[in-house]
Amino acid sequence: MLLKQASRQWFEKLTAFLHSQGFVPAHADHTLFTKSTSTSFTALLVYVDDIILAGTSLTVFDDLKNALDRTFHIKDLGQLKFFLGLEVARSSKGITLCQRKYCLELLRDSGLSGCKPASTPLDASIRLHQDNSSDTI
Repeated sequence: MLLKQASRQWFEKLTAFLHSQGFVPAHADHTLFTKSTSTSFTALLVYVDDIILAGTSLTVFDDLKNALDRTFHIKDLGQLKFFLGLEVARSSKGITLCQRKYCLELLRDSGLSGCKPASTPLDASIRLHQDNSSDTI
């Protein structure tokens, strides 16, 4: 029974730590924490035992990572490249998210990676509209 509660206890300890650092949990997602100051914005997302940082200040990142390491002995994996099936690519124009790798894995796992593409059977010029009638089938 103790092992089943270990992840909950870890998350409670992490949440208390983040509160002490000035982070606030998001209302819609309890694994997203944000911190805003007059000079920076930082978002921290937790998934199981992975943490993703996004924000406007590398100095704030370094300070937070050092504090997390002192408390939890974390390992910095560097810049985000993959997360939950999303591929993250950076350029001078911004950040691009792509699910190509995830889609290819789905096709491979389902045995459909050798299939040929097919055009959509619906005529692209057809305009769809919302049916507000009360008729039911």
